Amino acid sequence: MVVREKILDMVVSCFKRHGAKGLDTPAFELKDFDIAGQFDPMIPDAECLKIICEILSGLQLGDFLIKVNDRRIVDGMFAVCGVPESKFRTICSSMDKLDKMSWKDVRHEMVAKKGLAPEVADRIGSYVQCHGGISLIEQMFQDPRLSQSKQALMGLADLKLLFEYLTLFGIAEKISFDLSLARGLDYYTGVIYEAVLLQTPAQVGEQPLNVGSVAAGGRYDELVATFDPKGHKVPCVGLSIGVERIFYIVEQRLKTSAEKVRTTETQVFVATPQKNFLRERLKLIAELWDAGIKAEMLYKNNPKLLTQLHYCENTGIPLVVIIGEQEQKEGVIKLRSVASREEVAIKRENLVAEIQKRLSGS
Repeated sequence: MVVREKILDMVVSCFKRHGAKGLDTPAFELKDFDIAGQFDPMIPDAECLKIICEILSGLQLGDFLIKVNDRRIVDGMFAVCGVPESKFRTICSSMDKLDKMSWKDVRHEMVAKKGLAPEVADRIGSYVQCHGGISLIEQMFQDPRLSQSKQALMGLADLKLLFEYLTLFGIAEKISFDLSLARGLDYYTGVIYEAVLLQTPAQVGEQPLNVGSVAAGGRYDELVATFDPKGHKVPCVGLSIGVERIFYIVEQRLKTSAEKVRTTETQVFVATPQKNFLRERLKLIAELWDAGIKAEMLYKNNPKLLTQLHYCENTGIPLVVIIGEQEQKEGVIKLRSVASREEVAIKRENLVAEIQKRLSGS
């Protein structure tokens, strides 16, 4: 739960940083961010890619890459390669398998199972194995075959503009124009993108994780009209974060690293070395709670000091306040750092201020 909450908090706080309003649906609570309305080309699309970069960098999942393509480029490429229009979708679904299968296997499926002419498949093959940045976009503008498609040229012009904005956002090196990307093309109308984690060489004893896509999205300008009785067109671009997949990766990593995850956020533990100090501990902990400090104590009348200190070490609580006879006589409280085991005596009336100072410094 702790791991999940942290991931969701990071996703939602990133969405909010970009001006998102929550909708009363489980979707936003989890993972979707959409921008709807009439906007100038590629500005919201670039922001969606920036959001994916921020979230994946923030979650520290390792190196990632966002593949980008455009529905119009895919359709244009099929047309100029000689794919019959009736076969666009089925050939598209074969192409979509290129992240899991080799081109040889995909080509076989297109030709043997879906009846595509071998020379048409080979033409497609010369494109879908291309990926790169702005220079590949320029190259495709000059491509004698692809440049015959008006649709493809519109897609390329938009991608060129998109890369300009991505450079300004400082994320262009994380983005790859990839002609093989054909995700969910049924409803996408323009730019499409998909974020994948790059395989890092497995650490000793670690299972190499192959998780594929962790975020995806694109432009779907026609979709809203299909749900609207009046058929209003609402241009939309959006993204979806694959939180379940991300939970799985983070959980696997924690298992292999044997790293301890703190299951509480407690900042201060209230302890005593003596018997019959329950009432003093209760008064003290109430002061901390009322000051907004996350505090806890053992629910026992007379716990042993060692038991209390062990509890703090095991749960990762950083500070302990200790009250006993001596402290009560002198009007002080001992404040102990769990990590360094250093103790200082602090006047009771200054305790809250001192704890807050230490917590804000940490």
